Amino acid sequence: MAVIDINIKTNNNFITIECIGKWTVDYIDIIEKKFLSNIPKKSKVVLDIQKIEQLDSNGATLLVLFKNQAIKRGCEVKYIIADTKYQKLIDIIENSIINKPTISVKKRTFLYNLGKKSVEIYKSILSFIAFVGEFFIKSLGLFKPKNLRFKELFYFIYSAGIQAVPIISLTAFLVGVVIAYQTIVQLAKFGADIFVVDATAISIARELGPMITAIVVAGRSASSFTAEIGAMKLTQEIDAMKTMGFKPFYFLIIPRVIALIISLPILIFISDIVGILGAMVATKAQIGLSFDIFIQRLYEVLSLKNYLIGISKGPFFAIIIALIGSFHGLRVTQNTESIGQETTKSVVNTIFLVIVCDAIFSVIFTRLGL
Repeated sequence: MAVIDINIKTNNNFITIECIGKWTVDYIDIIEKKFLSNIPKKSKVVLDIQKIEQLDSNGATLLVLFKNQAIKRGCEVKYIIADTKYQKLIDIIENSIINKPTISVKKRTFLYNLGKKSVEIYKSILSFIAFVGEFFIKSLGLFKPKNLRFKELFYFIYSAGIQAVPIISLTAFLVGVVIAYQTIVQLAKFGADIFVVDATAISIARELGPMITAIVVAGRSASSFTAEIGAMKLTQEIDAMKTMGFKPFYFLIIPRVIALIISLPILIFISDIVGILGAMVATKAQIGLSFDIFIQRLYEVLSLKNYLIGISKGPFFAIIIALIGSFHGLRVTQNTESIGQETTKSVVNTIFLVIVCDAIFSVIFTRLGL
């Protein structure tokens, strides 16, 4: 006898399906391929399983599902069963499928999705506030020098600061070129080409330099912090640190924050210089303004106040970038997909809050007449 087979006999509107062989999990793939799924509607079907040698729950489930499918097509279905134990198994499967509780899924409306998203954002904000509070409490422990991890601090200064110099320099140079070109086009209409120095130098030193630097560092370092801490949490390294008596905040969070507080003002300084250099090159190429005249005009219009305003934003941007990057790293769950999701959220939230912070500074400095 064949290991598995199905014979189909048709007599007018009466169909007999004879099941033969071993209907077990080992042959379930063969059964599914052989089983007839397009029975004519409103026909009479007999499932003859007298020649089945072995029947387990997988084979019985396939029989029951076929019967239910045929009934939905308006067919009359009955079994011919020789072995009572097979009848009991089929009855158990039928009862479990029929009595399986169904969950009515309601269509999720716009208000439902909006409310769900609002609650998620609200919980995330509360978690971040708690995280920031814990950070400042733990920071008080830095009065004890032994709590400051110098090795980690220097490593993050190198990775988040020194290694970011090339990309920040290139970005700042191109921004300086673009700003100078666009400004020259507008000022040339009024014969005020020389004022391109005023517009580019002040805008770069006061706003664009710090903003561009913070955004590049946010995309580069915040994502790195989230991925690194998230991977450590996924592999339970953070739990192991706690078990051994180490405090993760002093090893993972605080060194990153301090490293960015030190590095970001220096990166802003480099960004200002390179950005103004880009504007100088663009001005020379566009209207032939010599470097000597550009620098002389720069001395006249770029005050120390504008430079200090830009630099002073650095530590605040640094705290935002480091804390959000670390916070999302700690939110990673035991799922590899969550690393990518939290990294994306980290970059988006960091850039958004950096822009918000810069807008707040602009309003405050304007109100103060600076």
